[in-house]
This record gives sequence, structure tokens and C-alpha cells, in this order.
Amino acid sequence: MFMYKSQHLTRLFDFAYYQLKNYPQKNCFVIKKQSVWTSVSTQEYIEQANKVSRSLINLGIKPGDKIAIITTVNQPKWHILDLGIMQIGAISVPLYPTFSLKDIAYTINHSDSLHCFVSDDELYQKVASIKGQTQLKQVFSFEEFGSDYDWEAFLKYDNPNLQAQVTVLKNKVISSDLATIIYTSGTTGTPKGVMLSHQNIASNVFAVGATININSNNKRVISYLPICHIFERANSYYCLYKGFEIHFAESIDKFGDNIKEIQPHFIAVVPRLLEKIYDKIIHKGSALTGNKKKIFWWALRLGERFVPYQKQGWWYAIQLAIARKLVFSKWKEALGGHLEFMLSGSAPMQPRIIKVFSAAGIPVLEGYGLTETSPAISVSSIKDNALKIGYVGKVLDNVQVKIAEDGEILVKGPNVMLGYYKDPEKTAAAIKEGFFHTGDIGELDSENFLKITDRKKEIFKTSGGKYIAPATIETMLKKSIYIEQIMVIGEGKKMPAALIQVSSDQIANWAKKNAILKRNTKTYKEAIAQLIQNEINHYNKYFGKWEQIKKFEITPDEWTVEAGHLTPTLKVKRRVILEKYKHLYDKIYNS
Repeated sequence: MFMYKSQHLTRLFDFAYYQLKNYPQKNCFVIKKQSVWTSVSTQEYIEQANKVSRSLINLGIKPGDKIAIITTVNQPKWHILDLGIMQIGAISVPLYPTFSLKDIAYTINHSDSLHCFVSDDELYQKVASIKGQTQLKQVFSFEEFGSDYDWEAFLKYDNPNLQAQVTVLKNKVISSDLATIIYTSGTTGTPKGVMLSHQNIASNVFAVGATININSNNKRVISYLPICHIFERANSYYCLYKGFEIHFAESIDKFGDNIKEIQPHFIAVVPRLLEKIYDKIIHKGSALTGNKKKIFWWALRLGERFVPYQKQGWWYAIQLAIARKLVFSKWKEALGGHLEFMLSGSAPMQPRIIKVFSAAGIPVLEGYGLTETSPAISVSSIKDNALKIGYVGKVLDNVQVKIAEDGEILVKGPNVMLGYYKDPEKTAAAIKEGFFHTGDIGELDSENFLKITDRKKEIFKTSGGKYIAPATIETMLKKSIYIEQIMVIGEGKKMPAALIQVSSDQIANWAKKNAILKRNTKTYKEAIAQLIQNEINHYNKYFGKWEQIKKFEITPDEWTVEAGHLTPTLKVKRRVILEKYKHLYDKIYNS
């Protein structure tokens, strides 16, 4: 059985104390305030967390009580609050800021949260408006502006004499205790409360860490993915354990600027973000002229042929060294200059993008998992020949995977959730004979590498009885620089079709280059439709006739998290897309 190093770190709050003892950091957390980067040391982090614990005790919080947290951006106070909650045996309930008022009220009520902390006044007003529909006693804001509900107002409940009680409560927490309830982002319906113990997450942090195997502790990371998502959260605990500096991006819009300032060694990414970075690189390369343009496209084509571990011989290695010096070095510089690898999760990554960035000297390591598995089931690694493009890594040493007869991935291990909060029926349906049913279809090779082929619930049949795996088709079509988002449809219909959001920037560049400048005209729309049709025709040849996209409609607006099209990790909400564009769906199948 897999055993991880430092087995005394079995509770999530242990990671901060381990850092204080072994790698005390001046820059444990770094955040920009009024255009100046400011630091929180490990010592300050723990001191502030103890103030939080004492304040919560003074407010009447007991072990097992729930505290909701909603933030729009990642920041030190989230981690300070998280530590302060968990070390007294209370339960943190992070919620997505993009939840509707209805979903916020539902999750607060369903989780039995007694207090709620928000990142800003806008969220405060939002939660305060539904407070009367919940059992919430108080709502506090992380902001400091002299109100009776801001961070300083909350810390006025602090009583230093309660520190002995904090220590007693901390010592009573055991690894199997519930640590957090994470509500899924609701791609298919009402959010479910995933119950994760300290052991669930801690065991997974060490299993992933053992696979990636980073030795040095003198590193910087950038935190920007939603901290309420288990991927970013587990990543943060690992960084605390390793003594890495955690720098917070100001926003996703300023990510490009921040990465140049912070110069991180590692970042966690979701595929859509990396696809956007890649598309910008392609756009800049397309604007080059003469020999520079020829060299750019030569390097890109070389990168698309990349195979790990120098398996392509000496001539390819020489060419790659030249490409790295002339072209790829500029990519690394644009990403801060120190990036050693990127860890990708949440959705399938295009193999082409993994190849090109890996060729550039910035390997993309794919991992796979779910909230219910804390999160990782498998992960790639640069070391030990554990990077195989097209696969989401090797199954972790302390996790068992088997493939069901219908192809579904089944998982057993210490990372599998305790269950769904207040929902024994869904828990029993998800965990059978000790195995969690992921809902994903996959394959396991002889070396224990895992490949994801589709989402079980998303596979559908056409009226002709043919099975369609939409994720495979969508991943292929998103290779087009003109297609920003796509959702394949056609369940019970005679043919598969697609709803498409085009890339406005790439379309604008194409239209300008082709002198099609008058938007919203019939000619313009017909030209764009023909462009997308040509892209579809190009990629359709990779699929059987029954799988090929026969019709499509371009949606009139951008798919965003704020408008509800996408989850916070940029996955398409299929049910929402179908509801929003029912008129386009009807046009495809009724015309």
C-alpha cells in the first residue's frame, strides 16, 4: 500500500504549521494592494488564523458547525479563514461567486451554514438580500472599510484568552473528520454537496506530490483558478507543504501582466486558458512577415511532432534546440521566464497544445479527477517516463482504477469522498462495492496510463441508433482558431449538429484581412458561416460519417461564466446552453 512521507500531516491545517517549522516564509502569500505587492509571512498567517479561530469560538461556533465562504478573487484572507475554521473542527463550505441568488440560498440552507464570509461589498449585498431566507446569523466581508460587518469588525470578537481552547479543539480533530463540503458547480442541475475529509485531501496531496516529485522549496506559484474548486485548493496545500511562495493574480484579465511580474515556476491551468494563450501566440505569429514568419511556422510544425524523452533522434533534437533559441524562448519569456511546467486539469486538453508547449520547454502535465476524488485519480510527470501524450497520466500509487463493462472509470482509494451531504441515495448510486463511479468513459493501458474517451452521461444516440461521443468531436473542432466554444447536439435526432461560439478576435482579423468589414450585414454573416463550414469540413474527415457535424448555428453572444454558459473552470454547461439557444436548436432540426 502507498505510504506518503510525513505521515503526521494528516489534517489540512497541519500543512501551515509544517511550513512554519521547516520552511518559514517571509512571502508565504503575496498579493497586490494599491499597485504594490505585499507579503504575509508564515508566522503572520498562523497568528491571523488563530485570531479567526478565537473569534469564531466567541461567536458560538462549535466543532461540526458550517461556515460558508464566497470570494471573487483568491487572497490570503481565504486561507487564513480556512485554517481558522478547520483547526477548531468546524467545516468550511466554499461557494462559487457566480452562483445565482437561488443557488446561493439553496447551498447555504442545504449546508446548514451559520455564518458567511464574502470577498467584497457587492457580494455582501447579494448574500444579505437572501439572508432572511436562510439560517445565517451574520455575513462578514473581507474588505476593511469601517463597517459593522467588515474583517476588522469580525476580528473584534477575538479573545486571546481562548487560545487554550483552540489548542484543545485542534488536538481533537482526526484525519477521518469531515473538513469541507464542496458544492459542485452544477453543470447538470442542482449543486451536490461533496463531503471531503482531512484524509481525503491530504492523502491526495501527497500522492500527487510523490508523482510530480519537486525537490526544491525555493519556488513561486501563481494562484488564480477559483479557490473554491478542489483543484486549486489541493494545489495550495501542496505549496504550503513544500514552502512555495503563493502569489495571487489580481484577476483573470490581468493574468498576462501578473505572470510577467511574478515569474512563477509552476502554474495550474485549465485547458481553455491554455488554448487562449496558444491562440494569442498563433495570432502574433501570423502577423509576422518574411523570414520571421517562416521560422515561426517551422518551429510550430516541429513542435506539433514532439514526442517526450528524445525519442525522435539526433536530427530532430538539433532542430528543436534551434527552434527553442529562435522562437520558443520568447514564449517562455512571455510566461515569466522561469516556468518549469504547467499542471492541467478539469477538462480534456488538445494533444497538439501539450506537444507544442512541451517542445517549447514548458511541459504540460495532465491530471484527471473529480471533486469527489479530492481531486486527482491520475497525473502525468516529467520524471520516470510518466508523460504519455494522449493520456491523463498514470493512476496514483494509492488509487485503484478499474474499467467497467460499459467503459466507465471506477475508482477506489483514500481520496474518494465520504459521500454527498444529506443525500444517501445519490451517495449509494455513486459508490458501489467501494468503487466510485466517475461517469467518465476511459481506457487503462498495460503501464497503468489512463485515457479519457468521453463523459458517460453526455454520450447519446441518434435516431438511427448510432452512438455519438461529443467530447471527442468538440476537442477536435476546437483546434480551429475560429471556434472559441462548441457543443455537439443531436440526441434522438437523425444527425449530430453543433452550437458554436466563434472567436471574435480571430474572426475580426480574418474579416479585416479579407476586406469584409461591414458587420451585421448579410454578406458578412454568410462569409463567416462559410468560414466555419470550411473548418468543420476539414475536421469532419477524422470521423465516421455518422459522427460528422452536418449542420451548425453560430450563437449571437459570448459564452461566459457570468452569463451562466460556463462553469468557473470554463466547462460548458450543456443544459444551460440548450435552454439559452433553444431557438437555434429548433432551427437546426425543424428547418
